[in-house]
Amino acid sequence: MHPLDNVIWQALNSSQAHLGQRHNQAAKFHKDINLLGGFSEPSEEGYDSLSFLLDMGERVGLFLEAPPQPPKGWTLVAHVPLLQMLCEDGTAPSAANNTLIVQLSEQDVPEMLALTKLTKPGPFAKRTCEMGDYFGVRVNGDLVAMAGERLRVPGYTEISAVCTHPDHLGNGYATTLMTLLMERIQSRGERAFLHSRADNDRAIALYERLGFRKRPPLHYAIISKDT
Repeated sequence: MHPLDNVIWQALNSSQAHLGQRHNQAAKFHKDINLLGGFSEPSEEGYDSLSFLLDMGERVGLFLEAPPQPPKGWTLVAHVPLLQMLCEDGTAPSAANNTLIVQLSEQDVPEMLALTKLTKPGPFAKRTCEMGDYFGVRVNGDLVAMAGERLRVPGYTEISAVCTHPDHLGNGYATTLMTLLMERIQSRGERAFLHSRADNDRAIALYERLGFRKRPPLHYAIISKDT
């Protein structure tokens, strides 16, 4: 198995075990970290184990190889095709305009939540920034773009929450932030990867220009526990 196969389960059983909880064949991040969870395989036993970790009505986000078919006791809330992409180039392009970039911290969380709520790059919660380093671009004091590190498994770090305020598109902020993160990840001897909605053509084109290549497609499913 490739380290990025079943990556949420892999992360919660290695580099990020301290950010979540596990029961038998399932694991999930603490709800204030993010929505994501996983299991060793999407079997009846896996769903039963996951159920133990959730409250009634609580939602969890899964990366699945096949279209979601949750068993009785679960509701499929949302489902979108997902791409996982891995940086295959050995050297990240040099980041430009580094003077625009600021490292984000806990005090920036309200603005980070507001920006991700507006742009919807993926699940982002109050403590998501504890998963790795996050950087942003400020214009006239306002946070207008950001990106950071989310899932981690040995040798690999995910770039996530890449987003730009609609009023500031076209200035290259996403490229600048991503290249900085790629340089940092590669300096640690790791490889960068990411996830994107399969229909996000603009973002996918950017990622391919930066050296990312598509891996086998996935399905992102949000399910809720009914019983």
